[in-house]
Amino acid sequence: MVRQFEMTLAPFKKGFHLVTSQILKQIGQLPDSGLIHIFILHTSAGLAVNENADPTVRADLDGAFDVLAPENQPFYRHTVEGPDDMPAHIKSILVGSSLSIPVTGGRLNLGTWQGIYLCEFRESAPARRLVVTVLC
Repeated sequence: MVRQFEMTLAPFKKGFHLVTSQILKQIGQLPDSGLIHIFILHTSAGLAVNENADPTVRADLDGAFDVLAPENQPFYRHTVEGPDDMPAHIKSILVGSSLSIPVTGGRLNLGTWQGIYLCEFRESAPARRLVVTVLC
């Protein structure tokens, strides 16, 4: 059995944001076992699984990604959408646009300290759309 739907996350400021509970609220009941696949329909944001307890991890990740892909580089040609747009594309390539997470016992089979992140790389981002597929 396959269930698939689109959902929208409200706009977030630039940074790494835990969205596990928002996604689970939209999914409803999970199967006893299976797989959930989440795909973001954007090229300047990404999805990741990482630390869900200490918010300093998210702040440190934001700072590290700014070092990896800084704004206003002289070699950027794609600049018409603002100084944060090309770095956002680079960062989203590094993070990725989808996640696959096992479902066991009717729950996401994440580690104790793992959560789903929306990795928002734009300063003034729109709402972000996700395609969620539940396989059982």
